Amino acid sequence: MPTFWTRTLIPTLRQVPAEAEVPSHQLMLRAGYIRKLAAGVYDYLPLGWRSLNKAMAIVRQEMNAAGANEVMLPVLQPIELWERTGRRRDYGENLFIVQDRHGRHQALGPTHEEVITELVSAYIESYRDLPLNLYQIQTKFRDEFRPRFGVLRSREFQMKDAYSFHLSLKGDGGLDIEYQNMYATYCRIFEACGLPYEVVQAESGEMGGSGSHQFTVLTPTGEDTIFKSDKGNYAANLEKCEVGPRPHNFEGKATGELEEISTPNCPGIEDVCHFFKNKLGSKLKTRSILKSLVYVATRSSDRSDERTAKDTYYLLAIVRGDHDVNEEKLRACASELLGETAHIRLAPEDLAQADGWALGFVGPHAFNGREDTYLVVDPDAAQVSFWVTGANEVNHHVKHFTWKREVPQITKHDRIKVADIRDAIEGDPSPKNDGGVLNASRGIEVGQVFKLGTKYSNTLDAAVLDNQNQRKPIIMGCYGIGINRILAAAIECKGGHDEQGIIWPAALAPYEVLVTPIKFDGQIQQVAEQLAAQIERATPNQNYGPRFNVLIDDRPERPGVKFADGDLIGIPLRITIGEKGLKEGRVELKTRNGETSEPVPVDQAADRCVELLRNL
Repeated sequence: MPTFWTRTLIPTLRQVPAEAEVPSHQLMLRAGYIRKLAAGVYDYLPLGWRSLNKAMAIVRQEMNAAGANEVMLPVLQPIELWERTGRRRDYGENLFIVQDRHGRHQALGPTHEEVITELVSAYIESYRDLPLNLYQIQTKFRDEFRPRFGVLRSREFQMKDAYSFHLSLKGDGGLDIEYQNMYATYCRIFEACGLPYEVVQAESGEMGGSGSHQFTVLTPTGEDTIFKSDKGNYAANLEKCEVGPRPHNFEGKATGELEEISTPNCPGIEDVCHFFKNKLGSKLKTRSILKSLVYVATRSSDRSDERTAKDTYYLLAIVRGDHDVNEEKLRACASELLGETAHIRLAPEDLAQADGWALGFVGPHAFNGREDTYLVVDPDAAQVSFWVTGANEVNHHVKHFTWKREVPQITKHDRIKVADIRDAIEGDPSPKNDGGVLNASRGIEVGQVFKLGTKYSNTLDAAVLDNQNQRKPIIMGCYGIGINRILAAAIECKGGHDEQGIIWPAALAPYEVLVTPIKFDGQIQQVAEQLAAQIERATPNQNYGPRFNVLIDDRPERPGVKFADGDLIGIPLRITIGEKGLKEGRVELKTRNGETSEPVPVDQAADRCVELLRNL
């Protein structure tokens, strides 16, 4: 049964909403797919809900075919589970926490590692019950500080999260095999959705674990940066991307005597550059400044958020002024230095100032004499050069900083380390050390797979008996897909939209066919309903669900309005029916991507539509 435009809700807009920054946000609002209810919270209207369900159907079909089993887990999660794994601290203010009438705190789940691990530990006792893969498609919550880009960064979103459980990493039934199974499943999912995607190495971040790959749809408006070597043998996202080997040297002649300069109200890199230009009359490049950032590092065995002298240390991270610290790399470096998995965060202002740090004016030589501090220097900053840096005194900097002179123990201290701790940038050397150069591009993350290992099973006591009757922690994998992001990425990617509106791949379109009668009455109405019924009875390609879906624009509007709205909502194929064409026994078929526009005899129109759709 086709849908009639007048019997559904499609509130199209002519003007671009002021708050919408990227094409997917603009067009989903204008085409009546979503409506903003509050910051980062959206209503899904009939068109949007149909497309969202089509994406979920593809994901569900492929996950089931891959041997995963669907469950539904609670949105409300006991906060104690998050405290046991340490993730309440890691997520920080991004974690929604509510309090019930009894004073108990609950988390609104942004993800379900804790809950699924607790579930499996309650029922799985023997290695004979493994491997196991459980998944769900459910609403998640994340208290974004600045929700933006529509459904790309919202506070409430639909996600498919799957979790696999194993006794071993390798071999039959091991995590490595299931990881590859899910990797291949994700490739099939995004291909079925019609998305052009790239797979890159990724950081596990708050999820934890050892290995991860990210599935990204390339688009200039994407919020993620990915890097690929021009040799074609390396690709990673910004958080994971390593920078190739760079020589460093702390030895060498100083560029001058250390000179202290009063720099009032200049805590930032650009502030200092402007001060040198406007007050001192000399040009200072950001690359000639040493940026010093103070972090607090805590061993993971300590679940407390309070600093104690015994288990918490400072990390003084030094990068060149035109570079940014990569906190995932710094976290890994901290773990090496502390000999245990570490958590890091920028030092709170009150704590740092109480401990003598002149935040905004810190220099590397603040390390001298501090027993509670590790110094980590990026290779590009570990050079003999003309350096300006903080003077370790508020409103003061120094110039002619020299490593060997200002930090005498720089080459022989066990709390000093030179390591790659910065974000990669365009033109950096590839970590493959083969002469390759890293090229940057933008993209939207639509999925990620993780090897979690025993991070959650250890902290939540999820173990099974092996074939020697010994208790072993369960080894886990995690596999996530942002369902809402699939829709946004399909619009943002090349060929996903034009000046007129959305251009859906048929697999995600709310309707595959839009029938546009010039005037909905008499013979035109009869032909429109007849063609719609014939198309919906046809056998579709398996990616489109049980049948094709047809929308009939039965509104008493002018043809120009109907055509503009049809282009805006992005239905892949439009059939235009008018009096003149019917007198000649034909209708017009036009694909939204502009590749096909042709008159077709009425009695062949349904078959031709099906043929075109199977190739879209």
